[in-house]
Amino acid sequence: MSAIRKLFLSHVAQTSEMSMCLEVSHASGVYIYGSDGKRYLDFNSGIAVSSLGHCHPEVVDAIQKQAATYMHTMVYGEHIQSPQVEYATLLSSVLDNGLDSVYFVNSGTEAVEAALKLARKSTGRTEIISCSRAYHGSTIAAESLRSDDDFTRNFLPSIPGVRHIDFNQPDQLERITHKTACIILEPVQAEGGIIPPVDDYLIKVRQRCDETGTLLILDEIQTGFGRTGYLFAHQKYGIVPDILLIAKGMGGGMPIGALVAKKFLMSALAKNPSLGHITTFGGHPVCVAAALATLKILHHQSYVCEVSAKEILIRTLLLHPLIKTIRSSGLMLAVELNDAKHLTPVIDAAIRNGVLIDYFLFDQTSFRIAPPLIITTDQIIEGVQNIIAALDEVNQNIKK
Repeated sequence: MSAIRKLFLSHVAQTSEMSMCLEVSHASGVYIYGSDGKRYLDFNSGIAVSSLGHCHPEVVDAIQKQAATYMHTMVYGEHIQSPQVEYATLLSSVLDNGLDSVYFVNSGTEAVEAALKLARKSTGRTEIISCSRAYHGSTIAAESLRSDDDFTRNFLPSIPGVRHIDFNQPDQLERITHKTACIILEPVQAEGGIIPPVDDYLIKVRQRCDETGTLLILDEIQTGFGRTGYLFAHQKYGIVPDILLIAKGMGGGMPIGALVAKKFLMSALAKNPSLGHITTFGGHPVCVAAALATLKILHHQSYVCEVSAKEILIRTLLLHPLIKTIRSSGLMLAVELNDAKHLTPVIDAAIRNGVLIDYFLFDQTSFRIAPPLIITTDQIIEGVQNIIAALDEVNQNIKK
């Protein structure tokens, strides 16, 4: 065991008992390199974070320039900082749908927390509806949105007033009433195994919210910034939320999140009482500079427009007897195997073959593919071939 691995296991807190323990030397583009020199094709993007790959030169340059100019100066909202102003202005222009006010936070989970507070405060209601098999973060309020008792039972009591409905079940939308402050949902359920909306489901959710005065919060933390083939998934599926949550791919690899809403709605956080949400490091200028560079690249270059063709290529190439089906929305794909017992062996074999794929929280039969948007055709072919080799290896072991 290497010295750093031993120190890692001794002193860095673990979140599971089955850490991959990949010792990273460096990363560049779509590849991560181990300390032993082995190269891994990143088909996971750190759970849809590294959409521009690793160490994109324009993002790195923006980080370095901002770090040399100023870093933290004061708690968010007290000082006018040009990275925040430029980002919020550009994002409002790109969205062009009335969502014109950006509240910067540190992560997707914090964006969820702030959005729930904003919804309750602005509506005067307390009931919150979320979808079964959804994941919105791991703080107590975000955990309270989860439907699965296995994850939440050891952290009870959760916050009161949360009810659940099933995604893609329009008959259950009647549960949204005049008592409901907000419904929060992912436009594509990610951790449930990539479940896109069907039969105009999101449009029906929007209509029901309008009927009852309920705020629609769209969690685009994983679907945002080009992942589904549109800059944001709500554009793909034809609706506008009241509150948009963003993070992950937002920062080009830096930690940042935000909630976006119309200015009159967001202003509820500033009065009665003031300081309705406080975040010391939210909108950190270095992180926002990285996010600004990322947004400019995605807005001005063709990566988002190329997502659909890359999705089709993966689906076309990835054929194997062990695969039951593939679900996708852009470059977020769930490859469902015909037997759950094959999942871990396939993932392990793929990693040995130099391709990083991953699990889902709520789908124990599928593995995740979510490569950087900058991935090329040749790199897709390379990755798929190595995954097929992993499937072949597992299939051969089954036949023995």
